[in-house]
Amino acid sequence: MAISIEDHQLPYNTHNLYDVNFFDDKIHTLVTHTPSFVNTWIAETQQKLHQNNNPADHPLLVGLDIEWRPNRTRQIENPVATLQLSTGKDCLIFQLLHCPTGIPQSLYDFLSNKNYTFVGVGIEGDVEKLVEGYDVSMGNAVDLRVLAAEKLGAEQWKNSGIKSLVKEILGKQIEKPKRVTMSRWDNEWLTGDQVQYACLDAFLCYKIGENLYAA
Repeated sequence: MAISIEDHQLPYNTHNLYDVNFFDDKIHTLVTHTPSFVNTWIAETQQKLHQNNNPADHPLLVGLDIEWRPNRTRQIENPVATLQLSTGKDCLIFQLLHCPTGIPQSLYDFLSNKNYTFVGVGIEGDVEKLVEGYDVSMGNAVDLRVLAAEKLGAEQWKNSGIKSLVKEILGKQIEKPKRVTMSRWDNEWLTGDQVQYACLDAFLCYKIGENLYAA
């Protein structure tokens, strides 16, 4: 199976760990609504990012994506339920909607740090939703569609989705099942399918960004 998920089934109500397998990559994934686990993940991630000796022209990349409960009517705009961050083999799925104390300061600082480049598909919309709902500020966000158009020399990529970018740049096929896309992202406990979907969105943004910046 090219894409699969392993649930570690930890006996805690604060967090759980998963391994999401995407072809040859195994992504260690933390799902949590607890600020202390977010603090630890960010501290460890920052350490790893700075240990990887990136060339001067290659920014420190973080894949970013969000999910929310689908809006059933135009009058109701549901808030962001999960924020996903990936630096390659590590992924955080933060259920900020269920966080008892709001977004921890470490996450505010991380997102606003201009030393990092956050990459996503249509990331401006995600940032806008995070700013409106949680008052975060993003230091440096790059839309992969714009970057792809620039690096590949074709304007068509400015209107592309993640599936076509994955196929073109990574040479892989992914599915985006509507039953998961339109599922209840505001549930307290995410399903394995949701965790796999959310993790891969952030991870693939990172991988696409890595490939484009190296091009």
